[in-house]
Amino acid sequence: MIAPGWFVAGTDTGVGKTRVACALLQGLRRHGWRAQGMKPVASGGQWLQGRWTNEDVAALEHYSTPWSREHQAPPMEWVNPYGFDPPIAPHIAAQQEGREISFAVIRSCLAQLQAGTRAVVVEGAGGLRVPLGTEGDMIDLCVALDLPLILVVGLRLGCLNQALLSMEAIQRRGARWGGWVANELTPNLVVRDEQIDTLRARMENPYLGMIPFGAEMDTGAQALDWVQLLGQNRTGVE
Repeated sequence: MIAPGWFVAGTDTGVGKTRVACALLQGLRRHGWRAQGMKPVASGGQWLQGRWTNEDVAALEHYSTPWSREHQAPPMEWVNPYGFDPPIAPHIAAQQEGREISFAVIRSCLAQLQAGTRAVVVEGAGGLRVPLGTEGDMIDLCVALDLPLILVVGLRLGCLNQALLSMEAIQRRGARWGGWVANELTPNLVVRDEQIDTLRARMENPYLGMIPFGAEMDTGAQALDWVQLLGQNRTGVE
């Protein structure tokens, strides 16, 4: 059986996609699920000891559980098929290197990962409308991978507008909806609860929880609504 999973997207860059993706991986581990992180496209990395590395990709690797019954890690080219050195928009980085981001390649890598685990948590790059080349943008990639999209809303000034516009874009483009997570970006945000209440009244359900500022990964994982999350993905490889 094909393993289920989620696509973690953000309203913008720097809103906490990696934090939420790692919290999902940690929570799945706590629920007895083998789960693997994947970041199809990453910008801003370097080669160390003959291996390309990126901070987000490394975090996903750290919180992933063994990929197979043999406790092997999957090949990096499946976890991160497109990694670019400069921290710029991925389609520009790809152009500079004479490469093209292929959704078919990403789908193939996802299928390879799905075959060896119970769930795959895929993290996007940047915001929802970040261009990825001739095949489309981040929403188009989510649609191509056919995974429920979890939208990360970073709580800060301007997040209401970004979240609601993102929700409209997701609805128009027909991506599968998995819910949204609030991520507290600064401590003691005066209107934190008011922002969440405003979004809960206007965003499509389910609201999957709020990860507090500076929370340890276990705390962040426990803050998520696992009844809703596991209810979305009932089948998979044991």
